[in-house]
Amino acid sequence: MKNHWKLLLGLGLGIVAGTFAHSYQDIGWLQTMNQNLIFPVGQVFLRLLFMIVVPMVFSALVLGVYDLASNQGVGKVAGMTLFYTIIASTASVIIGIGLVNSVRPGDGFNVDRSVFETAKANVDTISANAGNAKSFAQAMVEVIPKNPLDAAVRALDGEMLALMFCALFFGFAFHLYRKGREGDHPLLIMGIFDEIFQASLKIVEVAMKLAPYAVFAIVFQTAFKFGLSIFESLIYFAATVVVGLLIQQFVVYSILLKVFAKRNPWDFFRKCQDVYLYAFSTSSSNATLPKSIEVAETKLGLTPSISRFVLTVGATANQNGTALFEGVTVLFLAQVFQVDLSMGQQLQVVLMCIIAGIGTAGVPGGSLPLIMIIMNSVGIPAEGIALILGVDRFLDMCRTTLNVSGDLVIAALVDKKPS
Repeated sequence: MKNHWKLLLGLGLGIVAGTFAHSYQDIGWLQTMNQNLIFPVGQVFLRLLFMIVVPMVFSALVLGVYDLASNQGVGKVAGMTLFYTIIASTASVIIGIGLVNSVRPGDGFNVDRSVFETAKANVDTISANAGNAKSFAQAMVEVIPKNPLDAAVRALDGEMLALMFCALFFGFAFHLYRKGREGDHPLLIMGIFDEIFQASLKIVEVAMKLAPYAVFAIVFQTAFKFGLSIFESLIYFAATVVVGLLIQQFVVYSILLKVFAKRNPWDFFRKCQDVYLYAFSTSSSNATLPKSIEVAETKLGLTPSISRFVLTVGATANQNGTALFEGVTVLFLAQVFQVDLSMGQQLQVVLMCIIAGIGTAGVPGGSLPLIMIIMNSVGIPAEGIALILGVDRFLDMCRTTLNVSGDLVIAALVDKKPS
């Protein structure tokens, strides 16, 4: 059986088994089995992937920038990456806000105050994170790390941009150093970075052998904890988000691939199906990054220096699905609380979602503090975030899949090398 079918089977079995077990979650032996057997399998898989994110991101960016600066030019590639990221993010937010204004899923929604009480701890945590948000000027300054080792240690907790900046700068500095040497000999350290990168890929191969079982375990966890009842009160909201994500994936991305990259969209999506399954099950762009790089180079045939640069940057800076989700969520909660947003305020939401989508951490739940910041800016009660917490896990899986797909699409657009 091919690997993507194994993954799909694990995904399906996880949903069915978890949903069934949800009805019996009070049984002691079932809780014990879940906690001591099923849960660890998924966590081991995720930790194997997270373990190599820092060395892979750093080595890939150093190598990518070094090669680009020596050949195509890093400025041109970075400029094209930013251009296509803004285009795709803008399209996704406009689609989301257009849908939520048309469908109006928040109209007539009965707010259950008990939801706010049961979710109070989560809301307080998210609110604290939103309150601790840095100013724009401070965030720009802190992109440059005082201590790169500290940035590496805290990369998965929000310091990934600082680590990436360090890698970008070192890659370009190595290019300048080599350019100034007599004879222009290759740098020994580039071989070391390449070996670190290749070793990271080997660890990915090992982790992938566990993937079908891990996908089952991770999805089982979600279904076991929440069941399917979480969709009953939020079905229209969830459907609006999912439809928006599908339009972005199969309409916007297809047009971009066909018109600008001269690629067959369906063939492109078919080659990326393994990546989509990993992204859906892990809900993390960072955890999926190693597989994205592998598929980009082995199945899509993208230039390694370009794909490594675009995908590693994109895992943090290109969150199309998250931007769409943020826009839909803010307007949905505005409808629920009957906050009438003017056209100017909705335009403010659009702009903030585009910017927030670029800066969202590529980990599960990374968008929630940013949503609260946007809500506060347009006068929507912050506690409203509690309403969508139950369904957020599933939607996180969906929007992460679009985020990762967008990274691969933009890498193809920048490369412009037909398959």
